[in-house]
Amino acid sequence: MAAKSRRYQGFFKDVSRYFERAARYTELPPGILEAVRACNGVFRIKFPVERDDGGIEVIEAYRVEHSHHRLPTKGGIRFSPDLNQDEVMALAALMTFKSALVNVPFGGAKGGIRIDPHAVSEGFRERVTRRYTAELIKKNFIGPSLDVPAPDYGTGEREMVWIADTFQALNPTHLDAYACVTGKPISLHGIPGRREATGLGVYYGIRQAMAIAEDMKPLGLAPGLARKRVVVQGLGNVGYHAARFAQVEGGAVIVGIAEIEGGIHDPNGLDVDAVLQHRRETGSILDFPGARNIANSAEALELECDVLIPAALEHQINAENAPRIQARIVAEGANGPVDYDGEKILLDRGVFVIPDIFLNSGGVTASYFEWVKNLSHISFARMTKRQQEISNRRIVEMMERVTGKLISTSERETLTRGPNEVDFVYTALEETIAVAYGQIREVWKQRALPDLRTAAFLLAIERVGNCYLSQGIFP
Repeated sequence: MAAKSRRYQGFFKDVSRYFERAARYTELPPGILEAVRACNGVFRIKFPVERDDGGIEVIEAYRVEHSHHRLPTKGGIRFSPDLNQDEVMALAALMTFKSALVNVPFGGAKGGIRIDPHAVSEGFRERVTRRYTAELIKKNFIGPSLDVPAPDYGTGEREMVWIADTFQALNPTHLDAYACVTGKPISLHGIPGRREATGLGVYYGIRQAMAIAEDMKPLGLAPGLARKRVVVQGLGNVGYHAARFAQVEGGAVIVGIAEIEGGIHDPNGLDVDAVLQHRRETGSILDFPGARNIANSAEALELECDVLIPAALEHQINAENAPRIQARIVAEGANGPVDYDGEKILLDRGVFVIPDIFLNSGGVTASYFEWVKNLSHISFARMTKRQQEISNRRIVEMMERVTGKLISTSERETLTRGPNEVDFVYTALEETIAVAYGQIREVWKQRALPDLRTAAFLLAIERVGNCYLSQGIFP
């Protein structure tokens, strides 16, 4: 993936510019708009952690709560050596608007620790995570009803368990302690489908957008994802699952994949699972059988394709490389992969941009399901699976009596099977994404807005602003 400048401090500015562009179309009072825009709480800390060699290292970390219009606030924790306050503020703001778009009852937040997770031992990473959690507890920046973190770049299920365990240890009487964080493994109060939810949401969102013939016609594309050429940047959790679902479920042809070590290209199509296995075995996607190597991964973004999915870090497409992007659709799988100036160039060239605050919302949606499960202390399937199986069996038996024909054992098993918990997650996520896109597109068309991002921001701003208007300003 393209290198991100260590000194770049413009991410929050970009988000603010998108905000201002959309805010021109609303009648919300200026004071309310400023309340929606502002970061409500910024917690910057430094704390000492013992290194493996016995020395002491001072760690820099952040937690930003962007909006308290709804509680708890919600957002991931990333580990990155290039992390800065501007980045965390921008990501927290995006979480506010993302949650508002998919109607989950969260304000936006984000956190991060300035370390390279690949350059430190597991023991050091655990000590850093647990100390960070303790610091958040001291300042009330974590809790099931206050602020609920989740995985992000450089973190995963393991870090979330460390956070939950630390929170529970310091709050031993808290009944809902494990609801303080989402993205946990299933064995420790997680939910099936959470791991792939963001990438699956990307796929659902692309599929929904491309199903509308009226919007695809100006691009010279037939409706639907089937047989469309796709390039994906990033083979991590988001990029892999987005590409795999697009390939297996949507019938897309994955012609290019980019990772930090470079890119590969095959116009006949790449098997995503095979590429991932090749990387596990060799440490690189390069030299994949039958594919052409691309030394500079940023060049893979410029491959000819129908759909480009940047699913890595922010600001991968900018004013410098936007004129060379050949994709007809740029689907923002990551947070902020196209900067403000880069997007203007893409839109002027007629590229259809599906914005991150919609397309990247699968993770927070599934996190909402996990949070609700943790608060209710029961699996969704446990309450309904058997009842649904009984109902389905009765319908099958009635059909056999009416028709006088018996169905096969395998067909009977398929028709009578009750939904598992992952089925609930997948179908609820699909419904959420479909409804959200329909609402965004309706705002886009009915209010004659210039692009989908402006429509998405406007819808989110008005939902957050109306919360402030309804509840009033305290005191």
